[in-house]
Amino acid sequence: MDTLESLVIARRLRVPIGDAPAGSHPGWGEVAARQLDAALLSVGFKCSAALLDRLARLRGETVVDLGVRVLAAVRHLVGDHVQHNAYFLNFPKNVPDTIEFWVGLLREALLDPVAATRVQPATLNLLALPGYGHYQHTYADLLAAHAELIPLAGDRVTMLELGGSLESEARELYFSLAGSEVPLSAEDLTALRTLAAFCADEPERIPVRENRAIINEVRLAAGRPLLVDTVTDVLRLACGCSGGDVTLSERTRFRSFRRAERRALLQALDAVATPAKLGDVPRYQEQWKRLGERLHPHEYPHLPRAVQVFEVARGVRPARSFDSRVEAALSAGRTGDAVELLGKAPGALLRRLDHLLRTGTSASAVLDAAEKAAVGASGRVLLSLREHLQNRLAPAAGRVFANRHGRAWATADARSPIEESVVSRAAAILDEEITRRLPDLGELIVDPEALDVALPLSGKAVAPGLGMLPRGSLSAVDGELLRFFVYWRQAERRTDYDLSALMLDASYGNPEHISWTSYRNGFAEYSGDLTEASCGASEFINIRLAQATRSIIIPQVNIYAGEAFDEAAEAFFGFMSRDAEQEGLPFEPRTVRMKSDLRGSGRVALPLVFLRGDDGAWRAKWLHLYLKGHPGFNQVEGNRVTASLLVRSIVERDHLRVRYLADLLRQKGSSGEHTTYIGLQVPADLPKGARVYTPGTLHELIPA
Repeated sequence: MDTLESLVIARRLRVPIGDAPAGSHPGWGEVAARQLDAALLSVGFKCSAALLDRLARLRGETVVDLGVRVLAAVRHLVGDHVQHNAYFLNFPKNVPDTIEFWVGLLREALLDPVAATRVQPATLNLLALPGYGHYQHTYADLLAAHAELIPLAGDRVTMLELGGSLESEARELYFSLAGSEVPLSAEDLTALRTLAAFCADEPERIPVRENRAIINEVRLAAGRPLLVDTVTDVLRLACGCSGGDVTLSERTRFRSFRRAERRALLQALDAVATPAKLGDVPRYQEQWKRLGERLHPHEYPHLPRAVQVFEVARGVRPARSFDSRVEAALSAGRTGDAVELLGKAPGALLRRLDHLLRTGTSASAVLDAAEKAAVGASGRVLLSLREHLQNRLAPAAGRVFANRHGRAWATADARSPIEESVVSRAAAILDEEITRRLPDLGELIVDPEALDVALPLSGKAVAPGLGMLPRGSLSAVDGELLRFFVYWRQAERRTDYDLSALMLDASYGNPEHISWTSYRNGFAEYSGDLTEASCGASEFINIRLAQATRSIIIPQVNIYAGEAFDEAAEAFFGFMSRDAEQEGLPFEPRTVRMKSDLRGSGRVALPLVFLRGDDGAWRAKWLHLYLKGHPGFNQVEGNRVTASLLVRSIVERDHLRVRYLADLLRQKGSSGEHTTYIGLQVPADLPKGARVYTPGTLHELIPA
């Protein structure tokens, strides 16, 4: 139950209370509630009026017990559950010049008789100097060296709302995740698995196949019919039941299945393994072979189509995939045949629309087919293509490709152009179909700060956290000081992460950096390099925005040595903003604007970029990207060109934002009397019964 409660608090910012009994001692619950509110404010959270009133009417001991759990959940959400020490005791003050720092370390080593014997000029390793890379003071010393943070009105205050019962809140979160129109992150899939085991019912429609696999795990355990319509659905389910990857991006070691499970899986496979769908098997040929060794299909001769799946996997039975037939037609110049084939798979046709329009065939015929396909394609495909089209005519710095783990690479755009009239007609087709599918949201109220939030067309690369926005979103950066941070704790072997910042001018040139090789410049300071984290380590970079001589600041986390982001016991990144007179510790939770876990298969993380506009105001644009990097010794100096090109390609791309959907909704009009609000937080003065969409639930706006 504690896990479910933490999920609801962290994902929905709602405190589930339900029908908890009222207190027998008037005033005791009110005192405890106000104490909790004060404790929450110290980490940047606050109880809404409704939540505070409900807490005040509970028993005092109930409020205290609940408060301990709520405070733990929000402290973890903001990154305050660990102690953030800094290498330089007085950071950001008194940060030494880089050369001065290294000379001082070398002098200390030479004056130490024991250390001096290890300093050999021919093989001098500066990183191995005594005292380097380890905290030289305790966290208590850090506390004593810094003045308290001066609270200001500009500090972040995130409101916690009153929730219903834990059961109802968990069910609502479960339905939101299970029925999502966009693929979920790895963390959300884990949360969905937890919720699916708790909630008895399920949404009528589960469009994303990874979500369906997790729901099917519960159905299989309960002996209920499985929700499958392709052979790959069965493979995903088998992977999930074996503790593997339902996205099928990584190999799974299948467990031994009970006879009842084998029978259920093979029956489901036999029901969907039509000749047309056998073409999907070769894509995951090796995994099917391994699964066949566990399911023993030869023991079920009365399920012949299930047996054929494994014959295809072993190469005994031929089966051509749908994509191979389309590619064969295109290679032979038979575009008309390819379009006819793709007409049976509307989503596939729209994903290939740009390619089809560049094949030299009649653009009118292709667009006619696209207009028919738009009716049968998913809303996410329509929106993704619409975003692609609105960028098609603009010159791009490069084409960016990113996989499900956020691993990104960029290449020059060598595509032939498409006529503007063709792009305009295709966009109009999509606008009309998207508008038709949008629900009647009644009176629509949109927070101006939410208009530049990108629509979440995929959540795979976005780890949940505090203040997280989809890739391509723009958000204002307030305050005079910008400070980003990384924390990591190694699991088994020495791990060295390096927080760095690449700084460029408005034309993406004139590079400068802050890192362990360059501690400070005229407007930025680095907190010092830590080279191991058995008990956890934190690094910070402080930026005085008004004095910045660069317009583009790209924070990044480089893996210099040791464990990958998803191998470490814990790793997260975030940023704070505050005014200069606030002082405070290097890490102050109430000034944290964003915090999220680091993960992904890359060795260099690029979470977001800070941009100064022509008006002098700073904004953040969200990236959620990872560079492949090197196995070790990654440095900001070594990835400058790659990072610059990737960031420029994302910054200059016109992402589909909330503004687009809001304009379509207003054009469509409404006859409903209810109210819908879209914003970054839930306001206090909404009408009763209003439907609210915040970044955590924005995926629910994507039409089916």
